[in-house]
Amino acid sequence: MTSRILHRTTLALAMGAALLMVLAACAPIPKLADPAQPLEGEAAARLGLSTGDGQALDAQWWKTFGDAQLDGLVDQAIAQSPSLALARARIARAAALTENAEAAKRPNASLSADVTRQRFSEHGIYPPPLSGSVQTLANIQAGLSYEFDFFGRHEAALQSALGQRRAAEADAAAAQLSVSNAVAKAYVALARSQAQSRLLEQQKTLRDQSLDLVRQRSAAGLDNGQDLRVAEAPLPDIQRQQVVLREQQALLRHQLAALTGQGPSATASLEAALPRVIDWQQEPHLDLLGRRPDLAAARARVEASAQDVRAARTQFYPSVSLSAFAGLNSIGLDDLFKSGSRQFGIGPALHLPLFDSGRLRAQLKGSAAEQDAAVATYNAAVLDAVRDASDQFTTLQSLRQQGVQQEALVANADSQSALASQRYQAGLVNRLAVLNAHQNQLLQQRGQIDLQALTIDAQINLMRALGGGYADPARTTAQTPTGERG
Repeated sequence: MTSRILHRTTLALAMGAALLMVLAACAPIPKLADPAQPLEGEAAARLGLSTGDGQALDAQWWKTFGDAQLDGLVDQAIAQSPSLALARARIARAAALTENAEAAKRPNASLSADVTRQRFSEHGIYPPPLSGSVQTLANIQAGLSYEFDFFGRHEAALQSALGQRRAAEADAAAAQLSVSNAVAKAYVALARSQAQSRLLEQQKTLRDQSLDLVRQRSAAGLDNGQDLRVAEAPLPDIQRQQVVLREQQALLRHQLAALTGQGPSATASLEAALPRVIDWQQEPHLDLLGRRPDLAAARARVEASAQDVRAARTQFYPSVSLSAFAGLNSIGLDDLFKSGSRQFGIGPALHLPLFDSGRLRAQLKGSAAEQDAAVATYNAAVLDAVRDASDQFTTLQSLRQQGVQQEALVANADSQSALASQRYQAGLVNRLAVLNAHQNQLLQQRGQIDLQALTIDAQINLMRALGGGYADPARTTAQTPTGERG
């Protein structure tokens, strides 16, 4: 008996599948415009992009500066950042949606059991002795159902969920890059401000000494009132600069405290050292595709939106499912587990969207528009990434050229200071000339610190623009021991 039922069911299912192919055209699919195309291949090459040039990324790029204090601040910021916690929660949500999409491709099994105490109507469909009696209905049943994915609906939904998961993971990487970049920039700015404060304090000391000398010379009649006013003029500006620098340092400490998940008092005594400028033997190239996490996220959303369009298109096609059940059913608990209480069944189901094409057409057009929007977002992100990296690279090159000139100015100021000291010891000039030469020396040193900090900041910006770090292949090759695999 069971074999005959299964045979008939299989035959009915085969006939139903054949009928599907005939009736599939009953829900006409609207013709869509050609979808927007992402920038890739030749279009990307024209922008100066490539998919790989042998230059590797450094995941912990901030450690390139060799500052243990900076390393600790970035590590703490990554561990405590609310934005990263949010990104991790979004990854978990995307993973759950992926699991849900995977479950739709597998058979669905269920088990149910119920007991009902019921009075049967005397005027209903049940004859005596059931009519007018109160009986206990018992049911135990296992069910199994499966929807055949003839047109790839479940597969498209799964691929869309996987794309969204990849996008969430890339968003998390972008958030980490943003946090680490902000910490590094704030740390360098704090180090710059503190170094400027130390040199400014030396300048103030020299100005005080110069003012004392001019006052003595004025009292002796060697200088006039005009000379005294000239000597007094720089002091208020130096004091104003000291106030500005103290404010900058307080604000930068507050920023670092917030980035690392601490209160302002935690960084109140933080002293930062200006890191060294990274000596890249081989300059980075503008190789962005596959590197920047924001581009990876945008690209993943393009791929997910294409799968959404595919899933929306399959809604126009019929769906076939197969359901089966087996269990026990009886009136009265005493008979529930007797062989005569067995029940089972199996049968296919067909769903054909004949009169729902208006809603489906709107859904398909909406999915196509979302795909075009995702492509436009991705293309805009690519163009912005190219501009960003080009700007940072240009700025870095300019700062390095300025640094060469500034080194010459510092060397010249050092020579003038040494020469003034020699002339003073020889009695050829007074001490005021020595103090002025030292002032110029400190002024050029301050300019050198500014350029050093700006160069480091530009390197940080360039590594961010390249997607988070850059490992110099020339240096890596030089450090690989002979005979070992690099």
